[in-house]
Amino acid sequence: MRQLCFYALLVLTTLLVACDNKAGDKADQTNEEAITFRIAFGSCANQDKPQPLLNVAANLNPDAFIFLGDNIYGDSRTMDTLQAKYDRLAAKPEFQNLWNSTTVLSIWDDHDFGENDAGRHYPFKEASKAIFMDFWKVPATSDRRKHAGIYGVEYLEKAGKKVQLILLDTRTFRDKLVHRDSADTTHKNDYAINQSPDSTILGQEQWLWLEEQLTQPADIRIIASSIQFSHEYNGWESWTNIPHQQQYMIDLIKKTQARGVVFISGDVHWGEISKMEVDGGYPIYDVTSSGITQTWDIIEPNTNRIGEPVPQNNVGLIEVDLSSAERVSLSIFDITEQKVVEHSVELKELRF
Repeated sequence: MRQLCFYALLVLTTLLVACDNKAGDKADQTNEEAITFRIAFGSCANQDKPQPLLNVAANLNPDAFIFLGDNIYGDSRTMDTLQAKYDRLAAKPEFQNLWNSTTVLSIWDDHDFGENDAGRHYPFKEASKAIFMDFWKVPATSDRRKHAGIYGVEYLEKAGKKVQLILLDTRTFRDKLVHRDSADTTHKNDYAINQSPDSTILGQEQWLWLEEQLTQPADIRIIASSIQFSHEYNGWESWTNIPHQQQYMIDLIKKTQARGVVFISGDVHWGEISKMEVDGGYPIYDVTSSGITQTWDIIEPNTNRIGEPVPQNNVGLIEVDLSSAERVSLSIFDITEQKVVEHSVELKELRF
């Protein structure tokens, strides 16, 4: 009898240990699932058109959504006109659905800045900034309200892991672009390469600020740029118009040894994923999502492109797994909520 009791106790103990191990495994899985971040983004949204892609974005359940510019087509030096167009965007049920479902952040591009391809010479940039800040409900205490331009930084944090969201301003400080020679009939694009060594995209103050941000601790850094960074030069507006500024960015990433930098961009009215190889550094990926309502007839060549371009309306998504897998998934979704382009990267690939 005593022996029978001993065996019964042994079986019970084994079962309790097994259950405890399963509970521990489940807890570990829960912890791993908790270290996942989802950042959605998009650009080029005409306030007078339906915007069902914003519902698609909300259904992706992101931790944040970033508007990458041309969030309205303002194109005006009359601030009442800009404000009225923002008001039409705010009234859209798709916009309200997204706004109420996640954290919404924003940068601007030329059309919501105020004028097509405009830069630092646009005379109403301060008035336009005031409308921008109030519409996107940037807190009164935010540093974004205290300096020229709309650049800033935000963080997403879970279980001791941190995603840095760097929001660039490619308009307020950017010098004039160089128009191509009208006699050059071999190209149909707008701009030649600007070789002037003192020309800038971000301006000295924003560059100094960015260097400081890249030294801050983060597991991955997503840099939001309204214009494309990693694609092949095609003569339309992008970082490739002023290549020494593009190189300055690459050199700054190397100088600060900033790990895990990925760009997101808009502007072009199609979607694509680009990969720029960097000598002495890691590759710079750029996920372009454009547009929420806009499309373009001709998609430019891009030897840095991964997979196929996305000509239809789209939104982008970056999924960051900071559990033991340490991977980042770059993808673009269409109106059917289908993932039409995807590329996965191990975070160790984005380190020096």
